[in-house]
Amino acid sequence: MDLETGVFQNHVKRESWKTVLTLAYQSLGVVYGDLSTSPLYVYKSTFAEDIQHSETNEEIYGVLSFVFWTLTLVPLLKYVFIVLKADDNGEGGTFALYSLLCRHARINSLPNCQVADEELYEYKRDAATTCLTPTTTFGSRLKSTLEKHRVLQRFLLLLALIGTCMVIGDGVLTPALSVFSAVSGLELSMAKEHHKYVEVPVACTILIGLFALQHYGTHRVGFLFAPVVLVWLMCISAIGIYNIIHWNPHVYQALSPYYMYKFLRKTQRGGWMSLGGILLCITGSEAMFADLGHFSQLSIKIAFTSLVYPSLILAYMGQAAYLSQHHVIDNDYHIGFYVSVPGKLRWPVLVIAILAAVVGSQAIITGTFSIIKQCSALGCFPRVKIVHTSSKIHGQIYIPEINWTLMLLCLAVTIGFRDTKRLGNASGLAVITVMLVTTCLMSLVIVLCWHKSVFLAICFVCFFGTIEVLYFSASLIKFLEGAWVPIALSLIFLIVMCVWHYGILKTYEFDVQNKVSINWLLSLGPSLGIVRVRGIGLIHTELVSGIPAIFSHFVTNLPAFHEVLVFLCIKSVPVPHVRAKERFLVGHIGPRQYRLYRCIVRYGYRDVHKDDMEFEKDLVCSVAEYIRTGNAEPNGAKDEMESEDDKMTVVGTCCTHTDGIQLREEDVDKIESAGSSELREIRSSSPVMQPRKRVRFIVPDSSKINRDAREELQELVEAREAGIAYILGHCYVRAKQGSSMLKKLVINYGYEFLRRNSRAPAYTLSVPHASTLEVGPLFFQLLSN
Repeated sequence: MDLETGVFQNHVKRESWKTVLTLAYQSLGVVYGDLSTSPLYVYKSTFAEDIQHSETNEEIYGVLSFVFWTLTLVPLLKYVFIVLKADDNGEGGTFALYSLLCRHARINSLPNCQVADEELYEYKRDAATTCLTPTTTFGSRLKSTLEKHRVLQRFLLLLALIGTCMVIGDGVLTPALSVFSAVSGLELSMAKEHHKYVEVPVACTILIGLFALQHYGTHRVGFLFAPVVLVWLMCISAIGIYNIIHWNPHVYQALSPYYMYKFLRKTQRGGWMSLGGILLCITGSEAMFADLGHFSQLSIKIAFTSLVYPSLILAYMGQAAYLSQHHVIDNDYHIGFYVSVPGKLRWPVLVIAILAAVVGSQAIITGTFSIIKQCSALGCFPRVKIVHTSSKIHGQIYIPEINWTLMLLCLAVTIGFRDTKRLGNASGLAVITVMLVTTCLMSLVIVLCWHKSVFLAICFVCFFGTIEVLYFSASLIKFLEGAWVPIALSLIFLIVMCVWHYGILKTYEFDVQNKVSINWLLSLGPSLGIVRVRGIGLIHTELVSGIPAIFSHFVTNLPAFHEVLVFLCIKSVPVPHVRAKERFLVGHIGPRQYRLYRCIVRYGYRDVHKDDMEFEKDLVCSVAEYIRTGNAEPNGAKDEMESEDDKMTVVGTCCTHTDGIQLREEDVDKIESAGSSELREIRSSSPVMQPRKRVRFIVPDSSKINRDAREELQELVEAREAGIAYILGHCYVRAKQGSSMLKKLVINYGYEFLRRNSRAPAYTLSVPHASTLEVGPLFFQLLSN
């Protein structure tokens, strides 16, 4: 898979109408699976206990009116026409909004940020619009306030994390609610005493199968997703039209907002509490923004406005038309979806509903994987194993630990609740909380990023915030009836994220305070006081400047070291993607003859990390290209070495500098000459006993390389032929005695537990075990200020 060129394919996809319509069709299965299955449980959850369906039909008409205007104002007006425009260079979601704000307000939760990061293409594009803002506007004052006060920055990060945690909680609740509601159609086909023993086992079996298939990747069964949702939408819309014509053609009158007033006037407190069930009609709306990176704005808008929105309105109107003529309710299932389906069609509709529920569940599971990857990349979630399941489609990932955790939690809530009422209460609170967070962040985007009037931001917050707060209060009142589940789940994940992020910050601060000075390095002389052995040593560090303390530990305890040393820092920056030609920052540490380099590899929070072989090739090529371009100083004076980070050079990957140095590895028995007058080779000349590979650099003839640079390239190619070793420091962290009890608890137990049970950097980098050397342990004491 071409990881570097595939990340910007969305911009190419938007050129033709044919491509836009194709994306709109594909978005049905990925984006709208959850939203399209909401008719299964909205009416049943709404009429569970709080209100009763009477012969006057005021209740059912009022609920239909609420459903219509909620679907119109939130998914259609808010998301389709406003929020979708707040994309972060084509990416959407809670963290995309946070990343956008971080760049415009110049606030960042990542500790190892650099001034050089602001030279990235995405930063420059944002800066071009930011500079147009007058210094006297409210937006500029708000920006400076955010930059000055750390408390506000932490509150902004906390707000983004709360939204993220609720998305994870929704990933637990939505599959349980969708599948359980679809399976509930069995109650019309068997006796109730039998049904209650069949419904939960069938739902659990489907959920286990759903999570067990995740490791295959959605691309293997993805071609079924869009057709299933399309058939489901056509099915519910056709049934809705039939019910409207057959039972109550005048049901359209209930779309008037006057029926909302009549509903609340008659039901009062019970009607307000029932809003928690009506809220479920917009579950899955956030997916339109969260999955924006896989599609285009236009394709998502076309799919929703032309098919999803009309189908849902017809489905809800059809159910209301049927119920308006059927007032005898012997059981609560008579208010559900399946009772309005004609008897001969119930079994086919049941099968389609279950398939659609599985598709909707798949979408939220995949979205949970994606948002956890973003959190992990930005230092807000412990390192986990990320498996890319598609060689063609960027962004389809699988996280084993999260998958099985979600499955266990999903089974627990399904078995524990065993009814759609409490599952709906729990899911509704998670959904509306995410929407509230989006509304708050959007108000800041309107002022800071779009440079609009603060009056527009206030109107946006007041209008949509009032609607969402109303639904939020109705959901929160059901705390003891299921709404406590997303709060408990979110609290657990929020604690994990905050503890991990706090530990990461404090560890980095300690590394910066205890890094080795370059003057100490210069005092060792060219040999560094030890024997240099063949090969390349990659010392993994989080530092972007200076020499990590682990290096002095190596020098003190190891009698030999590699002839070429690279201090490797792989870090994330708050942009969705970093272009391949801006991937590497390379520079010398100390004089050239020391053969010490610093290489900073920058990834966006949605970028795919290459595997170890491709990464090694790009890394060596970037160092070689840095040497060839002559940016290295021939000698390093002591007073100049302190600013060596300012002299780092941006170098792209192999695929971006085709006119530069290319690396070629060949078997000895298949050696071929370049055969081109335009190329010349720098190859290994030292005798090697039975080498497996011969390594060579191919350099354009037009390049003028001086003798020192040629010698440096010669040593680099010989070191690459000898092999690469990844050197990782292993350390324990403890809080000092002067720290408070809470900080000791967080560092000594919370962060240390997460560090021990998360993936090591070697796993996240796909480093082969045979090439890994862990040195330590080092004992760090952090003073938590």
